[in-house]
Amino acid sequence: MRAALLALLLVLPLPALAADSGHYTNVRFGFAVDVPAGFVGQGESDNSDGQMFKTPTATLMVYGGNVGNGGFEDEVRQQQGADGTDGWNITYQVSTPRDASYSGKRGGRILYARVIALCGGSQFAAFDLEYSRADMAKFDPVVGALVRSFRATDGSASCN
Repeated sequence: MRAALLALLLVLPLPALAADSGHYTNVRFGFAVDVPAGFVGQGESDNSDGQMFKTPTATLMVYGGNVGNGGFEDEVRQQQGADGTDGWNITYQVSTPRDASYSGKRGGRILYARVIALCGGSQFAAFDLEYSRADMAKFDPVVGALVRSFRATDGSASCN
């Protein structure tokens, strides 16, 4: 009996640790996303708005923020504009009043960005995935998995 209980106790913590290492939840803004295998978290930001995850060749930024006076769609336009100012040539974009996606190229790199409205539209969550153009075939399914898993959670610690 003790041997069975010990074996059970040794096995149970492992799946919980594995599940945590592939998932990120932001309590401040109320969103979550599954982090792709191989991406290593760099630690929650000081203001708890998000986190960066890295591989040797790719960077995933996941973050939340407050929407300005112009509303969600204006917020998305501002983010796209900032990426354009940073040298990204935006080649794809789609937007609704609740979510938006866009991608761009800069040199040999690709950017894929996704933004979702939170908290009745007063806040947003976003992820930016940057990777090598040479890895495009490898990252297409990663982008799809990120988009499918990226969602609002039950409530935000800072929802107005």
